[in-house]
Amino acid sequence: MKRRFWPTETRDNCVVSNSAIGIAGTGRMAKALGALLPPVSAVAGRCARSTEEAARFIGSPLAVSFRELPGYSRHILLAVADDAIPAVASALAAAGLTGATVLHTSAAAGPDALDVLRAAGNSTGVLHPLQTVPSAERGVQTLPGATYAYAGDEAAVRWARSLIERLGGQGLAVDPARWPHYHAAAVMACNYHVTLVDAALELMQIAGISRGAALEALGPIVRATTGNILASGPELALTGPIRRGDVGTIRRHLAALEDSLPETRDLYTAAGLRTVAVARRAGLPPGAAGDVVRVLTSRGADA
Repeated sequence: MKRRFWPTETRDNCVVSNSAIGIAGTGRMAKALGALLPPVSAVAGRCARSTEEAARFIGSPLAVSFRELPGYSRHILLAVADDAIPAVASALAAAGLTGATVLHTSAAAGPDALDVLRAAGNSTGVLHPLQTVPSAERGVQTLPGATYAYAGDEAAVRWARSLIERLGGQGLAVDPARWPHYHAAAVMACNYHVTLVDAALELMQIAGISRGAALEALGPIVRATTGNILASGPELALTGPIRRGDVGTIRRHLAALEDSLPETRDLYTAAGLRTVAVARRAGLPPGAAGDVVRVLTSRGADA
């Protein structure tokens, strides 16, 4: 493998890079960020085969173990599965990592996920791309210009901001104490969007439309709605029976939904009740809003 060289210092018989990044992790996020943020001195993982594969994707000269990674960088991005963060952070601390800056990329946990490294004398934080990354290749395309939430110690935050700038992204500072609220918002905007479309596909199939045809048919309205929300906000983007206070249509929907999965009926009701708040802000009169709530909470055509 072709070797690259960076300014270094000697530490405990290891070569430590002053400027290059060490990547802890071998998954799609680790690969994508590693490829976008050269120079990378080393990539570390539990499995030698996957670590070497990630190193090839990134272009890193070294594939190493977590225990070895502290010898090759003073700036480490920890991009592993959420439940693996404690073990990897502990492994790096046990390997003697100190005086370094470490950011993890998980949305599920705030800076405190790296407390074991912080206690060992490292500056720690979180840098989460507010973007879906289904594959490393797709991540290389979508991560530049994305929004990145960050929090942590002063040095970690400085490094996070510098990485966001290198990626051409937008920074979003988050209060560490409110990090779970931020993550829940991201889940609703991304994961639950998938759930809403899947529920719509279920109802289309009940209507006799194939799933493939339904997905194609829904494409324009999904894209247009998302565009309207982002351009004008939820209040101006909202249309439909709840915005109009059309309780007759809502009753018919609830009756029809008796043929759907119970979870889909519950989702329609819960989403409808939450939509009333948007409709109120958009101008739905209080009386009409109350009528909609009564119909939704009555659960059916007998309302």
